[in-house]
Amino acid sequence: MRTRRFLATLLLLVIASRTGAADPGTGKTPETKTAIFAGGCFWCSEADFEKLPGVIAAESGYTAGRTVNPTYEQVSAGGTGHTEAIRVSYDPRKVSYPQLLDHFWRSIDPTVKNRQFCDIGTQYRSGIYWQNEGERQAAEASRDALRASGKVARIETEIIAASTFYPAEEYHQDYYKKNSVRYAYYRLSCGRDARLKQIWGGG
Repeated sequence: MRTRRFLATLLLLVIASRTGAADPGTGKTPETKTAIFAGGCFWCSEADFEKLPGVIAAESGYTAGRTVNPTYEQVSAGGTGHTEAIRVSYDPRKVSYPQLLDHFWRSIDPTVKNRQFCDIGTQYRSGIYWQNEGERQAAEASRDALRASGKVARIETEIIAASTFYPAEEYHQDYYKKNSVRYAYYRLSCGRDARLKQIWGGG
């Protein structure tokens, strides 16, 4: 009887692992991975990545700085060294890290330093923050391929090892959903999409 129960439990675990059942402790499937990018205003970066198939969610936050547990007011003042960033949770069975990198480049202006579109300051610098050697190699290869393509005149985006990522305040999370009218006005007035079209083409 015990043997049957053991085998039944084992079978359920095997099925769960194959179907990507969520871990009760984290709510994430075992296959979920994360990636960290900075592309200017994190409201916009979050919106851009959450539209990509295979991305589970994008979380706004701060990274690559000095201050512990920085607030939005501190970061926006430019004194903490952080940049506005997003932490992307994704399913690698549906979208690869190199595909995320391609999506990232096409969502930013890599030719400018310490700014993105209408936002100026080190807190709006663009960056790729690798978490392991594979990500480092992929990030550098994607940058080199972009440089070789001649599509852009120069690349100012930093590629460095990831440091602590601090989630932004709750009112920043999913801002584009919670405040769709204000978000749309900000994005349009900032000229983000117009500049992206100028660099990358497309509709």
